[in-house]
Amino acid sequence: MGYIALIAWFVTALGGLYMLVVWLIENDATDQRRSASRLPLPVIVGHVLLALTGLSVWVAYLVLDRRALAWIALGILCGIALLGFTMFARWIPVYRTADAVAAAPVLVPSGAAAEPAQFADATPPEGNFPLVVVIAHGTFAVSTVALVLLTALGVGGS
Repeated sequence: MGYIALIAWFVTALGGLYMLVVWLIENDATDQRRSASRLPLPVIVGHVLLALTGLSVWVAYLVLDRRALAWIALGILCGIALLGFTMFARWIPVYRTADAVAAAPVLVPSGAAAEPAQFADATPPEGNFPLVVVIAHGTFAVSTVALVLLTALGVGGS
C-alpha cells in the first residue's frame, strides 16, 4: 500500500506543479493592469516545500521501512493539507467571480470601439486554474493522506 500512496502523492504533485506553473505565468508583477493574486507567496512556497519534504520522507520510509518515517510523513501531510485548504478557501471566490464575469454580457455603446488593452483584467492569476485540475489535485491529496495513514497504521502490510 505504501507504493500506491507514493503513486497518489506523485500524481497529486503533478497537478500541483501544473497549477504552480499557471500561477507563475499569469502572475506578472510588472503588469499593472492585472489584478493581484489572492494566494500569498509564503503560503504557496510553504505548501510546495512541505510537499517536497514529505515526499522525500515517504520515499525514505519505503526504502528504509522505518515506521517512524511514515508517521513523520503523515504529520508533514497535515501541514500540507492545512496550507492547501487555506489556498482552496481563497481560490473559491476568485473562481466564482471569474465564472460570473465570463457569463456576463459585454455591452459596448454603438459607435464606440472598446480596446481590451484599456481595461484591467479583474481575474487574479489563480482564476486561470482549470476546475478539473483543482478537483483532481484535491481528490488525489485526500487519497494520499488516507493511504499514508493506513500504511502508517500497518493496514495492508508495508
